[in-house]
Amino acid sequence: MIDLHNRREFLSNATVATFAAGVSLSGTRSYADTSPNNRVIVGVMGLSRGQYLASGFARQQNVEVKYVCDVDSTRIGPIAKKLESDTGKAPQQVGDFRRILDDQVCAAPNHWHAPATILACAAGKHVYVEKPCSHNPREGELMVEAARKYNRAVQMGCQRRSAEGWIEAVQRLHQGVIGRVYLARSWFAKPRGSIGIGVPGAVPPHIDYELWQGPAPRRPYLSNVLHYNWNWLWHWGNGELGNNGVHRLDLCRWAMDVDFPIRVTSSGGRYDWKDDQETPDTHAVCFEFPENRQITW
Repeated sequence: MIDLHNRREFLSNATVATFAAGVSLSGTRSYADTSPNNRVIVGVMGLSRGQYLASGFARQQNVEVKYVCDVDSTRIGPIAKKLESDTGKAPQQVGDFRRILDDQVCAAPNHWHAPATILACAAGKHVYVEKPCSHNPREGELMVEAARKYNRAVQMGCQRRSAEGWIEAVQRLHQGVIGRVYLARSWFAKPRGSIGIGVPGAVPPHIDYELWQGPAPRRPYLSNVLHYNWNWLWHWGNGELGNNGVHRLDLCRWAMDVDFPIRVTSSGGRYDWKDDQETPDTHAVCFEFPENRQITW
């Protein structure tokens, strides 16, 4: 079990850890090459978003989903059974991701993304990590340092940049099809229900809550946190901006060919529900960039 209670301490010691998450792909040559040496073997950690990743990987030529892993044992069996039905081969079912160090895909909560990436780099793996790359900015810097130190290729995916339509659209914008692009508006509007008030209690026997908390400082188990509402608690998540806003903002930055903003204005709050949610349920943000350019969300 992970017994480090301080996130900073966990990250500072991550380079000598003996377990990793993130995506670790072995055999990265052309999928068209049928050599067994070029076969991609993956294990998927976190079977909420991860079930879709596992299905996507399983459909690729020369890719084998060898492991499916989750701290909740009730989620593993059905997904393993579906993959066996789809591919004719059953993946191994694992509760502790450290058993699949060699081949992993991380689709875990936000507070695991940076430690998972750092640990995978330390284990000599190239990494694909889903958005957001980290729980906070400093963790992102540590991820870059790890990639440089271990000479690993690390990519954060926002699930848009490989789409042919978006690639063509951005190319045309960069070519000046509508002139100078100085303003981009993005949004996400979804009526989410209340998460209610959590009830303290014993951790269900099918959930490894200690492992789920991982690098985060310990908090007692509440009935309304797993498996999704952690997004709305600052301790583990980043609200809708870090959940869905990342996708839209990435497209805007790509299209406008901008890097870091020089000023950010944020306004909003919890206007809708009175519950345990900490992050805004109503939020507007403006990002200003050099040369008089702006993105809103």
